[in-house]
Amino acid sequence: MPIDPYARRFLDRLAAMNPPSIQTLSVSERRDALEQLLILSASRVAVSRVEDRSLPGPSGPLSARLYTPTGAPANDLPGLIYFHGGGFVAGNLDSHDAICRALCNASGCRLIAIDYRLAPEHPFPAAIEDGYSAVSWIAAHAAEFGVDADRLAVGGDSAGAMLAAAVCQRLGATQNVHLALQLLLCPIMDYGAQTESRRNFAEGYFLDQATLEHDCKHYLSVGADLADPRVSPLRAKDLSAVAPTSIHTAEYDPVRDEGAAYAQRLRLAGVQTTYRCHSGMIHLFYGMGVMIPYAAEAYQLIGADIRAWLS
Repeated sequence: MPIDPYARRFLDRLAAMNPPSIQTLSVSERRDALEQLLILSASRVAVSRVEDRSLPGPSGPLSARLYTPTGAPANDLPGLIYFHGGGFVAGNLDSHDAICRALCNASGCRLIAIDYRLAPEHPFPAAIEDGYSAVSWIAAHAAEFGVDADRLAVGGDSAGAMLAAAVCQRLGATQNVHLALQLLLCPIMDYGAQTESRRNFAEGYFLDQATLEHDCKHYLSVGADLADPRVSPLRAKDLSAVAPTSIHTAEYDPVRDEGAAYAQRLRLAGVQTTYRCHSGMIHLFYGMGVMIPYAAEAYQLIGADIRAWLS
């Protein structure tokens, strides 16, 4: 279908501002730009409670933020461990606060957002190690978060979804932690992808190929193996042990096709999978509810999928 008129209006306004090329931005400027966009554009909803926590990590404490949904009981809620997007170089607990609030209420989960280490200060595989450590520790201490360990999900958006997928693959291989679900929102699944959506939406649709290359340059070392499933989870050879999965993509998103391909591969591997492509939408639409009203409807669909898996 045609691109959503509100999404088109956002893209037109963005183009009219004539922003500098991503290739000219420092990492600090990239971080500031994403945080300002999300803080100004996301619809911030009230939840029952927000608490800052600290978890042990492989190289020191990891900051985390615990969200309790409105009207929830004190204990034994399903849990959703969440990794923010930002290309592994940007994003933090504050930038994705509104997204976490919306997901928390829509899903009925107690959501635990993880502030993993970012590149270039901490390049690959630091984020993967932080993610694996955080999920393993929370699963072993679920009661401390008021979470039912048998209804534990891991999710993320964009690069955070790639992180979630890589962590879920590792956990599936080791069988150290039982996960009830993985949630992937507009996931980047293959850093070497050459798909139709990457070609058709390479520029002019918010997330562009230049941004993907910019972030990859800072995240990965020169000569990194793009076929490594920790880098490109879509390229993993065996997906049969991965947790049940819910994937949401956007129609006008360069990474759309790799999300769809991952859903297909999971199904072929016998993994229970639901897949939705949100018509007319662009990358990160769910984080721009002030500008794109459909985001509110999308959260209800995402939340319904999560509730169905974790009920």
